[in-house]
Amino acid sequence: MDLKEKILPIKALIMDVDGVLTDGRIIFDSNGVESKQFDVRDGHGLKMLARSGVALALLTGRRSPVVSHRAAELGIDIVFQRCHDKLKAFSQICRRLGLDDHEIAYIGDDVVDIPVLLKVGFAATVADADPELVPVVDWQSSRPGGRGAVRELCRLIMQAQGTWDKAMARYLV
Repeated sequence: MDLKEKILPIKALIMDVDGVLTDGRIIFDSNGVESKQFDVRDGHGLKMLARSGVALALLTGRRSPVVSHRAAELGIDIVFQRCHDKLKAFSQICRRLGLDDHEIAYIGDDVVDIPVLLKVGFAATVADADPELVPVVDWQSSRPGGRGAVRELCRLIMQAQGTWDKAMARYLV
């Protein structure tokens, strides 16, 4: 099955956060306040993807108010934090969305993501992912996590599903 055939049935994108939507670094100030850096183009790509009809969800092993703020800003209401059994959370997301495994895309960057990557219809990773992920994914971005990898994936999904040109038309007026 080629890439387009795997992407056509995709109705939802689930993302890990640290190392995918961020570069994986966790920054604490002297008061213990955490910060993360997100790429604005990744965020805009996610907005475009959502407007094209693809549902979005976050699935992360850590808990952070920063993640909640970013999810709210992007309109992502399915957020699983401090999730130590990603496969169990993945099943809950599928049930909540009423979707089968083959209708879900997932992007992760580390070995804890492998169980979910092996279940989904379209498995993706970032350019700087742990090498153990490369043999189990369908696609690897050319961009690192937190630096445009998610935008690249959004474009790929939308192009395969034929929604990219319509989304771009609003900017080419």
